[in-house]
This record gives sequence, C-alpha cells and structure tokens, in this order.
Amino acid sequence: MIISASRRTDIPALYSDWFMNRIRVGWCYVPNPMNAKQVSLVSLRPQEVDAIIFWSKNPAPMIPYLGELSAMGFRYYFQFTLNDYPRELEPNIPSFDNRLGTFLKLSELIGSIRVVWRYDPIIISNVTPFDFHRERFRSIAEELRGATNRVMVSIVDFYQKTDRRLAQLEGQGFLFDKEAEYSTEMVILLKDMADIARKQGMEIYTCAEARDYSEFGIPPGRCIDEELLRKIWVLHLKYKKDPSQREFCLCMVSKDIGMNDTCIHGCPYCYSTRNYALAERRYKEHDPSSPALWGNSENPIGSKAVVSEQMKLSI
Repeated sequence: MIISASRRTDIPALYSDWFMNRIRVGWCYVPNPMNAKQVSLVSLRPQEVDAIIFWSKNPAPMIPYLGELSAMGFRYYFQFTLNDYPRELEPNIPSFDNRLGTFLKLSELIGSIRVVWRYDPIIISNVTPFDFHRERFRSIAEELRGATNRVMVSIVDFYQKTDRRLAQLEGQGFLFDKEAEYSTEMVILLKDMADIARKQGMEIYTCAEARDYSEFGIPPGRCIDEELLRKIWVLHLKYKKDPSQREFCLCMVSKDIGMNDTCIHGCPYCYSTRNYALAERRYKEHDPSSPALWGNSENPIGSKAVVSEQMKLSI
C-alpha cells in the first residue's frame, strides 16, 4: 500500500505532529471525502506501507521527524511545490527564499532523487504572463540544479470554485487568461521549460494534462510513480492507475490520509479547499492526538470506522 500525505491538505506543513503521532501508533482514521459518515481505518505500520508520498509547499516542520521515520523503516519521497507567485496567489506560505532554503536542506538530507519539484499550477494572467513563467522557471531551475532530478508541471484547471475565487482577484488588478492552455504561446512556454529543465539536469513531465506534450519534450508523468519507487528502493510494484483521481491523472493507486477543507494556505487556485473559513476553524480545532486529522478524538466526525476483521486482529 502507498500512503499519500496528502493531495487534500498540506500535512507536512500543518499537521506533521499529528502525522508522526499516528505513525507511532500505527494507524489512523480517514473519512470518505464524498461521504463523511464513512470512515476507514488505515494501517500506518511500516511492514504494510510500501512508501509514503508527501505533498507540500512547506515541508520544513516535517524535517525534524525524518530521522525517526527512516529509522522505523519507512520509504518516502516528497512532491515539493515551489513557485514564486505574487502574495495574492499564495497568501499564507513562507517567503520564496525561505522555501527554497527548505528545498535545498531537504534534498541534502534525503537525496535529490527523493525531492520532486512541482512547478504547479501554471496560471497565465496580466500579472503572471508567459514571460513571467519562463523567467521564474529558469531562475528556480538554476537554484535547484543538483537538488532535484525531476520536475512536474501542470496548467491551472478553472473549476467552478477556483474560477470564483480567482475572479475575486480581478478587483485587485488581475486578469486571468482562461484560454491560455489552448494557445500556441503555451506550447512555446512548455517547450522552453523542457529545454531549461534538461540544461539543469532534470527530467520534466506534465501532471494530469489532457494533451500529450511529448513531441515538445514533456511526456505525461506520474506523481505517485512505481517506476520511481523501483529506481530508489528496487520496489517491484504492479502498476494500477488510481481510479479515484482525475481522468488524465496517471498516478499509481494509493490511500490518501488527508481531509479536504483543512489547509489554511489560502491559495485561490486550490481545488481541495472549498471553504477557507471552515478550513481555518478545523485547523484551530485540530487535535494532534486525535486518530483523525480533524474530529472528535474518540469518535471522529461522529461516525463508526469501517474496520476489516484482519485489521482488528492486527492492531
């Protein structure tokens, strides 16, 4: 089993204490994001976890725990999102220089192959035009030379909730290009990014894009990638596409232990946080000793967990 921690919220940045408490216990509760009354018990025992994939914009709070995690026998790598957007698009995360320093430190600790750079999402606007991305991507890639072997890129999806939040920024001078994905300029940008990545010794892949950009030097990739796990640890996992992810996501099947509406980064392009006020309230109510990321410590979100007989016997 592969653990995803997490597409739904930034566990390393915001909930690292909770995560390690659950690692030490060996299990956690995870509510179904489509039906909160259905709660699963997920094993976090090293003998049952093939690998942990962390997703984060700021994994600094997790770094002090990595030695313990490794000593327990866990295999893990990071998907580290590092953009340099204006504060309006990423309001509640540390400065770029701070996050760059965290990236370099993390890479030094665990190795460049285990820290995947995410330049994600690409948002085209009058404030962040194509040249903005070309210049920023080149600058960050130069800073990260030798600190990562791989970069994942994707174009923003204008979901209804994303569109609504981004539209609120129009009063602050932003004008977003919702058709940029289909333009020739986007193809040129991605081709340039591929050239930049290769010059800095990085593989580059797209993430969950409907269009295949392989002819321009960026093939479709998998963020949760059994081939990368095989390369790092000689793990031989049979590939199975995760049916719970988007149509064009190629990720290997995994179990996500996060919860929606618990991230307080406040990025208006986010697809996993629907209600910022709710996320802030849940963050304040969060109990690091609870078996679930959010909810009553004895009975998360007032529900019974769905526990297999095998799990009952093994815990």
